Amino acid sequence: MSITPPHLQKGDRVAIVCPAKKLPKPMDDAVTLLQSWGLEVVLGQTVTASHNQFAGDDNLRAADLQQYINDDSIKAIFAARGGYGTVRIIDKIDFSRLATHPKWIIGFSDITVLHAHLSRNFGLATIHGQMPINIPDATATSVETLRRALFGEELSYEIEPNPLNRIGEGSGQLIGGNLSILISVLASASDYNYDGKILFIEDVGEYLYSIDRMMYTLKRAGKLKNLAGLIVGGFTDLKDNDIPFGQTAQEIIKAIVEEYDYPVCFGFPAGHVSDNHAILLGKTVWLQVASNEVSVKYK
Repeated sequence: MSITPPHLQKGDRVAIVCPAKKLPKPMDDAVTLLQSWGLEVVLGQTVTASHNQFAGDDNLRAADLQQYINDDSIKAIFAARGGYGTVRIIDKIDFSRLATHPKWIIGFSDITVLHAHLSRNFGLATIHGQMPINIPDATATSVETLRRALFGEELSYEIEPNPLNRIGEGSGQLIGGNLSILISVLASASDYNYDGKILFIEDVGEYLYSIDRMMYTLKRAGKLKNLAGLIVGGFTDLKDNDIPFGQTAQEIIKAIVEEYDYPVCFGFPAGHVSDNHAILLGKTVWLQVASNEVSVKYK
């Protein structure tokens, strides 16, 4: 059973923090956008902090996130960006306040650490969607899906079929995020329970052989066999070796889950893409993969 935070209302206070990599520039576009939605925006210390590649040292990043978890006047916390670093602070943070005073946590990529940890330990629904650093390049559609998710408006998707899709339908709690991060929290206190779930995956900048290895890692760990469905998002800016791997990322994934019988959808518009549609992780979805259309609807 998942805990769904209260949806936002005009006048609510929200915070922007940076739990991972430091920011290259101010978040003016994102602040203006959130203010246009009627929200009051508070910026954490980490938004301007710097320590090597991180937005401040581990203690500062943990304290910044902790402050807004504990502040009941803050109704949502946006991770300003991903990069790398959330796993370094996850065990320094006391998330227990969110069990009794839930609030939305928003982000993707490295923020998958938070999505997985909060799902596993507290059953908290979170939002995988555009982050402040991405707002200048984000499509209007993706930004609108983020607003709808936050304010509790209807969120459902119909997308074009893909020739690699596996026809079928399934229902389950939506989990997942960045494939590399899912591998990094495997067998830890932040690892998802995959059984009976609809898994969403995406990644960026990886070698094709690494996608193959990570998918085999999930398979050998027993994570793929009992899914209710698989949604494959963007796999972008991928690299190959001098001797080509010989398959696309999508072909790699299709082959590795070939023996299972749940529906598989390729080309879902989420991940490291400008059209990164918001999805509610931890909520139950109905996935229907037909020959002419794919639909993802929240129950």
